[in-house]
Amino acid sequence: MELKSLYNLTYGMYIVSTEFEGKKNGQIANVAGQITNNPIKLFICLNNNNLTTELIKKRKAFSISILSEEANMKLIGKFGFKSGKEIDKFQDTEYITTKDNIPIVKESSLSYLVVDVETELNVGTHTVFIGSLRDANLFENKGNPMTYAYYHLVKGGLTEKNAPTFIENKIKKETIGGNMKKYKCTVCGYIYDPAKGDPDSGIKPGTAFEDIPSDWKCPVCGVTKDMFEPVE
Repeated sequence: MELKSLYNLTYGMYIVSTEFEGKKNGQIANVAGQITNNPIKLFICLNNNNLTTELIKKRKAFSISILSEEANMKLIGKFGFKSGKEIDKFQDTEYITTKDNIPIVKESSLSYLVVDVETELNVGTHTVFIGSLRDANLFENKGNPMTYAYYHLVKGGLTEKNAPTFIENKIKKETIGGNMKKYKCTVCGYIYDPAKGDPDSGIKPGTAFEDIPSDWKCPVCGVTKDMFEPVE
């Protein structure tokens, strides 16, 4: 069976957020969608180990912020590779709230949806939440919605291990233009590709890892340059 066939399914990039008893949290999700039109019902799928899942089960409501292609890796890294049990993800993040305090990430988002949960379906490692659309609106941000393919192919992003689409994949050693090797973050798995650089952090394409300033940090999880190792 060729699991790479699954890569041809299409997904988006969203931040799913909620609040319960004063605790806000959100996470990156790529499995979400509309399943009926009248009434409008939507679904999301989240890992059972995630704090956002725990809070949604208690609150019975959540928001979905639809990210644009302009969203930077630091925002995706904060909500996708860091735990709300350890940090406040909404600190230094532009967001708004509903009248009943459900947070909605505005930063780099094209629009948002607010959903009231009606059904939970445990599918083993993950829970599917199904609910009715309560509210929706557009932000002033312009551009195209980020697809999961764009996130991987253009942004150079990886799949977090708790994502429903995660497939373990060993990356082969590769050089670009002689000794310009790719380097991997030992914490989150982000791959620095010299051919792409890290434009969000001011690192131009074609910059060898050795030439990156010493104060540069992983755009996904924020660790320092010394936490990277050559791709084998």
